[in-house]
Amino acid sequence: MDWNWQVIFDNIPELLNGAVLTVQLVVLSGVIGLFFGLVLAQLRLSKSWLVQILPFSYIFFFRGTPLLVQIFLIYYGLGQFEAVRNSFLWEPVLSQAYWCAIIAFTMNTSAYLAEIIRGAIQTIPVGELEAADAIGMSKWQKLTRITLPRAFGIVIPAYSNEVIFMLKGSALASTIALMDITGVARTISARTYTLMELFFAAGVIYLLLSWVILFSFRLFERRMNRHASYVPPDVITNTIP
Repeated sequence: MDWNWQVIFDNIPELLNGAVLTVQLVVLSGVIGLFFGLVLAQLRLSKSWLVQILPFSYIFFFRGTPLLVQIFLIYYGLGQFEAVRNSFLWEPVLSQAYWCAIIAFTMNTSAYLAEIIRGAIQTIPVGELEAADAIGMSKWQKLTRITLPRAFGIVIPAYSNEVIFMLKGSALASTIALMDITGVARTISARTYTLMELFFAAGVIYLLLSWVILFSFRLFERRMNRHASYVPPDVITNTIP
């Protein structure tokens, strides 16, 4: 088999354009999914089973079914209902492959993030929450000053993994004719009959994006958890010979 490097170099601009769309899908769905995941996590922590049943069912469905099925249900399935086609959301949102992909990715990742955040909140030391109650913090103050900052510090490694999974899962956007990295590679390879070269180039771009994401989260984690590496001044003084 002859390896054609030239076809890779010639089509790098198109692949990079596809990378821009991939990043948009991951960033938008990641940010919106984080918000909904936080809300779902709070509902899952409710002591009332009536409050828990809806988020539990949502999480169970989106974690238990393939992302590809969810994309097809939203993109192809919703259009089967006349009420949806006649709604004000049809033309600007639900009839567009781009927004259907965003919705599918957001709903999928919010289900996973809800369980990640719930687990992080449950691992916060009880003493910290009791201390907040002891000094008279309101529930909102305790949530915004203690619970959420501590939970985000704990959740960062798992959240970075979820973002990587989203990046890889975004390749499924090409199944509904979106020209992301995979969509561009598949289109060009069908035209030039250089499948190996184009998907090799696509794989390299995915690897580079994964490295950027992991490096960014590593810096963010170091910033959020800087208290973990704090050394009291008296300890530093005692160690000086």
